[in-house]
Amino acid sequence: MRILVVEDEVKMAALVRRGLREEGMACDVAVRGEDAVWMAGSTEYDAIVLDVMLPGIDGFETCRKLRDDGVWSPVLMLTARDSVEDRVAGLDGGADDYLTKPFSFAELLARLRALVRRRPVERPVLLEVGELRLDPSTRQVWRGEDEISLSAKEFALLETFMRRPGEVLSRFQLLEHAWDYEYENRSNVVDVYVRYLREKIDRPFDRDSIETIRGAGYRMRKQS
Repeated sequence: MRILVVEDEVKMAALVRRGLREEGMACDVAVRGEDAVWMAGSTEYDAIVLDVMLPGIDGFETCRKLRDDGVWSPVLMLTARDSVEDRVAGLDGGADDYLTKPFSFAELLARLRALVRRRPVERPVLLEVGELRLDPSTRQVWRGEDEISLSAKEFALLETFMRRPGEVLSRFQLLEHAWDYEYENRSNVVDVYVRYLREKIDRPFDRDSIETIRGAGYRMRKQS
């Protein structure tokens, strides 16, 4: 998953970003609502974590602007204010969920997974493509009955493929979903990690799940 965190408290933003990256997610950070609006308009995010108290336009206004601009990524609002009025204002402004500070990082992860499963279409809890199975919540992968150990980035890349079986995904699309703005688009990091992935999920089992589509990118076979 690729997540946008909109938080002006530097320490909080850094902690959330580090935690999400350790879970294998790509994470970008914006410190102002205005920045979040243009970033979400130019990049497809699986979810947005949006603080209410921001410099410039606040989280409520930011959420309304996102929805007005046609950005429908699920929004999880964060705030230290837990009054009913604030929760209503956030949800009526287009937010999908609400979490008050201080919060458990485990709960934040669980809420993000639930939001991503539900939108824009219902997503399965367990992903299956042929003999491959992937559990996003426990971060486990199996080929048949054999469990496969993957690094955080290998897991993120495989999840991207398994959510779109049969689709040709360009290197740019894979960068968009499995990496963040710290990686340059001309980098060969995608090719390197596809090779790592093949070495773990295919070659030991004499399979060929991920096809190279010359001049276009890569595709996961529907039957793996």
